[in-house]
Amino acid sequence: MPTTPSTTRPPRLRRMPPAAAFLLAVTAAAWWPSTVWATPEATASAALQDKQVQGNARLRVWGFEVYDASLWALPGFDAGRFENQRFGLELAYLRDFKGADIAERSIGEMKDLAPIEPAQATRWTQAMSSLFPDVKRGDRITGVHVPGSGARFYLNGRLLGEVADDAFSRLFFGIWLSPKTSQPRMRDTLIQGITGAARTP
Repeated sequence: MPTTPSTTRPPRLRRMPPAAAFLLAVTAAAWWPSTVWATPEATASAALQDKQVQGNARLRVWGFEVYDASLWALPGFDAGRFENQRFGLELAYLRDFKGADIAERSIGEMKDLAPIEPAQATRWTQAMSSLFPDVKRGDRITGVHVPGSGARFYLNGRLLGEVADDAFSRLFFGIWLSPKTSQPRMRDTLIQGITGAARTP
């Protein structure tokens, strides 16, 4: 590799030994081949600074109130092409839940939307389990879909971390926004205020 400093390299790479910089680049490419490199915002409000609440819906299961969901997006958000737009989904919990249970329920819903290889399902479940905390009534988890990058998660407005995988993010947010969702009425309620939004048949 050339050892002549380049003025176009980021400052950190100019000070990094060439061999170390090469190893870092190879490792990053192996783990996140389609990731758009960007530092996650530290707060949900920063991540959604130009977005507005487009819809609200409450999830009830067998008569139990689970959470209130709020969709944060730009006016004109296209629910039929949600995977191509940046948006946020905030869940305000109405009951206590274990983080591991949230992860397991999420992967189950994702499998209902599209086939997932067992190894991939295991990796995604582990990623969610490591990010999602146990929640109590009143806690809010906000997920932000970043097209081409992945999903970023916030607890009560503060960054928890991210799953830097665009395929994961599309399926995860499809739990609420895909026409194949298990909760079509909730989807319709979330997007009902959006002009021209596609409704679930």
